[in-house]
Amino acid sequence: MNIRPISDLRNKYGEVEKDVHESGPVFLTKNGYGSMVVMSMEQFEHINGSVEDALDAADKQAATTTQRYTHDEVFSSIRKGLSYERDARAL
Repeated sequence: MNIRPISDLRNKYGEVEKDVHESGPVFLTKNGYGSMVVMSMEQFEHINGSVEDALDAADKQAATTTQRYTHDEVFSSIRKGLSYERDARAL
């Protein structure tokens, strides 16, 4: 995880941009607290496309079955998927 002070966005933009393209999203802090995340357009589209695709698939599945999941089941599955992606990128 790449964490940098928000001042780096102004003072070291080139380095931040390089980090985004080489290492993924950069988390910016202000006064020691999380402020925002900077990511490439490709990363943003990948995240949003994945969510939209998953929601479309869920809608289709819901229309064909009466099986339903609890809030905890859904978010547990999402967390596991996110952890798996993060672990896979670390390899």
